[in-house]
Amino acid sequence: MTTTDDEILREFLVESYENLDRLDRDFVALESTPDDIERISAIFRTIHTIKGTSGFLGFQRLEALTHVGESLLAKLRDRQLSLTPDLTTALLSMVDGVRAILASVERTGEEGTEDYTAVRAQLVQMSSPRAPSAPPVEAKAPVAPAAPSPTAAAPQPAIVDEAVAAPVAAAAPATPAPAAPAPAKPAEVDDPHASSAAVDASIRVDVGLLDKLMNLVGELVLARNQILQFSTSTSSRDTALIATSQRINLITTELQEGVMKTRMQPIGNVWAKFPRVVRDLSMMCKKQVRIAMDGKETELDRTIIEAIKDPLTHVVRNAVDHGIESPEVRVKAGKDPMGTLHLRAYHAGGQVNIEISDDGAGLDPDKIRRKAIERGLVAPEQAQRMTDREVAKLVFLPGFSTAEKVTNVSGRGVGMDVVKTNIEKIGGAVDLESRPGKGTTLKIKIPLTLAIIPALLVQSRTDRFAIPQASLLELVRIDAEQNKAAGGPTAGPESARIEYVHGTPVYRLRGSLLPLVFLSHALGDESAPRVSDDGSVNIVVVQADGRQFGLVVDGISDTEEIVVKPLGKELKGLNVFAGATIMGDGRVALILDVVGLAQRVSLGSSGRERTLGEAARTEGRSDDRQTLLLFRTGTEGNRAVPLSMVARLEEFQRDRVERAGKRAVVQYRGEIMPLIDLGELLDGAGFARAKKGEEPLQVIVTSHAGRRVGLVVDRIVDIVDEHVTLQDGGRQNGVLGAAVVQGKVTELLDITGVIRAVEPQMLEKAS
Repeated sequence: MTTTDDEILREFLVESYENLDRLDRDFVALESTPDDIERISAIFRTIHTIKGTSGFLGFQRLEALTHVGESLLAKLRDRQLSLTPDLTTALLSMVDGVRAILASVERTGEEGTEDYTAVRAQLVQMSSPRAPSAPPVEAKAPVAPAAPSPTAAAPQPAIVDEAVAAPVAAAAPATPAPAAPAPAKPAEVDDPHASSAAVDASIRVDVGLLDKLMNLVGELVLARNQILQFSTSTSSRDTALIATSQRINLITTELQEGVMKTRMQPIGNVWAKFPRVVRDLSMMCKKQVRIAMDGKETELDRTIIEAIKDPLTHVVRNAVDHGIESPEVRVKAGKDPMGTLHLRAYHAGGQVNIEISDDGAGLDPDKIRRKAIERGLVAPEQAQRMTDREVAKLVFLPGFSTAEKVTNVSGRGVGMDVVKTNIEKIGGAVDLESRPGKGTTLKIKIPLTLAIIPALLVQSRTDRFAIPQASLLELVRIDAEQNKAAGGPTAGPESARIEYVHGTPVYRLRGSLLPLVFLSHALGDESAPRVSDDGSVNIVVVQADGRQFGLVVDGISDTEEIVVKPLGKELKGLNVFAGATIMGDGRVALILDVVGLAQRVSLGSSGRERTLGEAARTEGRSDDRQTLLLFRTGTEGNRAVPLSMVARLEEFQRDRVERAGKRAVVQYRGEIMPLIDLGELLDGAGFARAKKGEEPLQVIVTSHAGRRVGLVVDRIVDIVDEHVTLQDGGRQNGVLGAAVVQGKVTELLDITGVIRAVEPQMLEKAS
């Protein structure tokens, strides 16, 4: 073939594949709206186009197969036949045959040896209005392995998507329409001037060219970062240089956004095949399923699109096969006999969120426990201690399956673990929620793109690393004085801010135990100190596999857009790194893989993480423990208030305090909030007698009867989980009693009593 012939063939294959994907959706939609003549006409035109081009290119088998399909579609379009499920299945078999021939042409340049005689004979037989209905013939070599071929004996399901106004139950073969009404005028199909405005406004660009262009933009971004760093650090402060660098920055940013948009594709491109997949699989499983889709226009980078195709397909197949029950079982459970599979995609927090929900039977925690124990995946005593939510996540373990027998759909224990692994490879996360008898929802979070991402730059010793912002939750800093007062990370567990639970360092963050990982130690430098030179501790709170942990680093720089460069083959085995980038000063910084880092230090699904989780549950979930906020007033010891009663912790400059009558107030979030001085109320020495204008007021904001109240204290001490045994109750108004907290006698505050003593009118309004 000449170069021109190759280009013509390539264009034919691209257009034909696009048309076939659309045909799958159109045929499935037609089962719910069989009288949609416009859709039938569109299908007819597509087959007509493929037939005409295949004849021009000399593909005789393809021309013969599409010819009989075109004849049948012409009779449907002219209302000489009515669409039935058997007829739809036969036409879909033709589509599968066309796809198989095209795959052979793309692979070898030839049509292959299969001539699809049985499929063509079936279509010819069905073209006769008086022909008896016969089981459709299946195409032998469909390209889409995810869509199993239906059996003739299976009941016909009803599949709809969100474009269909109302779902309908599976219909019996319809009676052909009588010959009295005049046939509808055939749609024009041969007008060479008829074209779509969307087609005229777009062109096809080779993917390789887009990738090359994206790489060049990445290099430009790196050069931009270097110019910006140089222009801001130059001693001459050349205004012309600074203005030029800012202009380059603006142009580069706009060019980067434009090129990235060319690589973005709607997730609907992946979802397009799911109606067909669900239709065929539900027929095989003898189920009735409707599919609904929201957010098909949500866009992702093409590399992400390619990476999630197979995982999403497996999840959809799994939902139909395992999740949704048979019509008989659903009716007995009081459900609609037709199950619903709902796909939803949306942007949030700089990521793409995908939710796949079904209204099926949900996961059976007891059955999962038994299977996990049988397969030796968990120990019996460990399985009994796990919550139902933790048990549900066992389905992500390699080799796990609850299927009683192996079929061509499921049961081999290969699937959900691969889904999780593939999603995490692209920086995503998977979560699972299930309610027995109600259904299951799989939630997937993935980045928009993998090429240029925002990242936080951190330092460990003399090296710099980048943490993708998608994994970042918050930053925590323990300053030197606070760390010293608390005893520091080397002090005993009773006083230290960094404590140890079964050998694992943890930090109490808002009442929860946050496991810590020292980055330098995780990377093999055990000799590195655990605090910075100034005695402070920097904690980067990240999330991996739905679990949080703190990464202790020596320093935190700033966020910056980085260009992701793949690691060389020599470094591919290092799962703690996701890639590398070049910084503005020309130095290389490695990009941390948060999931791989958690696995390296045994914070994933290992015994250490489970032990820590059990310790956290023991400390924070037992019935006689409370999460308390510790504070001080005056020179007295610690006092405490239940954290559940605290809305926010605020600081107010003293000059913001005003008077309303005899009461101190402050303007706060659009309302006048009264301030109650706990030091004055409980100790007789409040902030009014303290030095003014020096330190801001420490205020605990609480809410009562829908109105905020500020409790002024001298200092916030800590948040702790403790066994609370009250003694000496009723010593004074505003105090419930005393308890031993962290080895010290601590008074527990009665917020209602405080308000009763100072603002009784609030209680009267509430009643």
